[in-house]
Amino acid sequence: MDLICIGMALVDSIIKGFDPEPISASGYRAVSGTLSVGGEAVNEAMAAAKLGTKTGILCALGEDDAGEMILGALQRCGVDTGLVIRGTGHATPVTTMFVREDGTRKSITNQAHRYNFHPEQYTKYFAQARAIILGSLFRAPFDDPEIILSVLRAAKEAGILVVADTKLPNFRVLSLEDVKEALPYVDYITPNEDEAKYFTGKTEPEEMADVFLSYGMKNVVIKLGSKGCYFKNGNESFRLEALPITAVDATGAGDNFVAGLTAELLRGSSPREALRFANACGAICTTAVGASTALKNRDQVLKMQGNK
Repeated sequence: MDLICIGMALVDSIIKGFDPEPISASGYRAVSGTLSVGGEAVNEAMAAAKLGTKTGILCALGEDDAGEMILGALQRCGVDTGLVIRGTGHATPVTTMFVREDGTRKSITNQAHRYNFHPEQYTKYFAQARAIILGSLFRAPFDDPEIILSVLRAAKEAGILVVADTKLPNFRVLSLEDVKEALPYVDYITPNEDEAKYFTGKTEPEEMADVFLSYGMKNVVIKLGSKGCYFKNGNESFRLEALPITAVDATGAGDNFVAGLTAELLRGSSPREALRFANACGAICTTAVGASTALKNRDQVLKMQGNK
């Protein structure tokens, strides 16, 4: 495999155009309701596989209908599911997503999202890969400092690229200081603007990036949504504008961005080239409901960039 994506797998119940005015004592209306597979690791693995990257996933699924739905979707996209963990007695998490007309959203999680499997028990498989994506740092299973350190140290011992996406904490709160021993093993960290503000206490992308770099991480990408992205490492910094699109649903856009970034880095692209490609992946994702609906293949992304 080129890439192993590690983290949460779940089903998204996406409600678009929710009307808060009840139509009866217990009834409400919405424009649409959609079931879609999701979770950072699933979104990233499916996107990377569509882009031509040989991709596997390390995640846990319940032995339930939601788990079967996710497993089938992964396999149809060509993701290697040999490292999927089942039979643990835990239910597959289901998230309810409320999507606004501009594509932004709010989500509702539940206790199933606290299930923390142990990816550090499977690090011997890292030698099969060229890169891993942690999707996402500060969320299960990467909300335990010891698990984070074990996985990242094993990845660097295997000599592979480490990309760490982030999420705001939900059930267990960690700070950069709590995981500072592990952070120098990260090659690329990719928080969005809100996450970067939360973890650094800064408001400007340049200042946010400096805080992350001060913890020993090598490359920082701040995802800025409709404003594009900002990149900084020890040698250069730059900002890239977002591509002009009409957003329908932003669910999974950041995950598609990270998958595109990693896939292009593995192809030998420079950070600037890889981030241009990642911007297009994120933009395409927002043009349909669901995290894995719109992105089809690498040629589609190159056409969006104007390269084909």
